[in-house]
Amino acid sequence: MASPLGTLHYFDHRLEVHRVVVGPYANNVFVVRCKHTGEAVLIDAANEHERLLELCQALGVKSVLETHGHHDHIQAIPAMREAGYSVAVSHDDAGMLKDVGYDVFLDDTQVVEVGKLRFDVIHNPGHTAGSVSFKVHDAPLLFTGDTLFPGGPGATHFPGSSFDTIIESLDTRLFTFPGNTVVLPGHGVDTTISMERPHLAEWVARGW
Repeated sequence: MASPLGTLHYFDHRLEVHRVVVGPYANNVFVVRCKHTGEAVLIDAANEHERLLELCQALGVKSVLETHGHHDHIQAIPAMREAGYSVAVSHDDAGMLKDVGYDVFLDDTQVVEVGKLRFDVIHNPGHTAGSVSFKVHDAPLLFTGDTLFPGGPGATHFPGSSFDTIIESLDTRLFTFPGNTVVLPGHGVDTTISMERPHLAEWVARGW
């Protein structure tokens, strides 16, 4: 089922990824949908809740996964929860959602089930203490939030951020995936592990 909203970003025989860009910080919001069951999950309820709710209703979204707790990634959460969608966030970032609420915790190495799809939860601190990425089983898809972008790691000048920690997260948690793994970040365009991994030493040398 292609989206009537013109949002299809990636697909294979098992799944669809839909993408919209919302809010003043041009946040990527992704919906991953299991073709076999019609169930879907939304990644990062960032902003423009009316648009996200329309997307959720069209695509069979059952719940929301948050990559981290920064304000630009959570503005639509109250409306999503009011509409009946459960919101999951890591323990370490849950305090950042105190004003918008959350429902369940995400743990490192946890497997999230969406229809017949499976997502690995990968704790990769540095941008925030509780930042997580989501890797789809049996598909070359890695949703990295603000941990990895084309050209480098996410910003680490925020309270609770750490450049050394985000570099370690990239080196030991994300750059272990195959080079053809598609990185779908919280802002901007897609990239791949093979495009970014060779530049890690450059990022360390420049310090950001």
